[in-house]
Amino acid sequence: MSSNFFSMLFRMKYIDRWALMRNSRQETLAEHTMETAVLAHALATIGNRRCGRNYPVDRVATLGLFHDAHEILTGDMPTPVKYQNTFIETAFKGVEEAANQKLLSMLPEDLKEVYAPLLADPEPELKRLIKAADKLSALIKCMEERKAGNMEFRMAEQSIRESLSAMAMPEVEIFLQEFLSAFELTLDEMR
Repeated sequence: MSSNFFSMLFRMKYIDRWALMRNSRQETLAEHTMETAVLAHALATIGNRRCGRNYPVDRVATLGLFHDAHEILTGDMPTPVKYQNTFIETAFKGVEEAANQKLLSMLPEDLKEVYAPLLADPEPELKRLIKAADKLSALIKCMEERKAGNMEFRMAEQSIRESLSAMAMPEVEIFLQEFLSAFELTLDEMR
């Protein structure tokens, strides 16, 4: 039996994000999921080392890789649209779940139980961590656009900073204080 699951996952590189915004450089879903996985791993590590948490770091990173897999089939729904009201949000959650089920249906039976937990909502504590990493990735994109002279992302950057602050997560605060400013530097300044 031939399976399309992995070839579908590799289509992340064709899905553009930030559809409502003028981009100086287009970001793909593949880039975003890799960044989210790295950031989720960093937040989990910071949480474990400095905040007394006991996050399963490898699982967190893997969840970051798969957190938007449904967008291969749905595309990137802009946040202002997705969360405009509860009716749209609920409907879109159903669309996301259907897309995840479609992806799972492409796997052989003996592999479905391995990938189903990666496509489903994780336990609340890990879901919150992945959401924070997702927001950090979006914040970094906004900063990159601003650095490129594109002010289109200015309001999104402000909104994301506020939502990260509202999460009140020590792991996030540590990352913001110790690592975020480096994203403002040029390559020569980082050396």
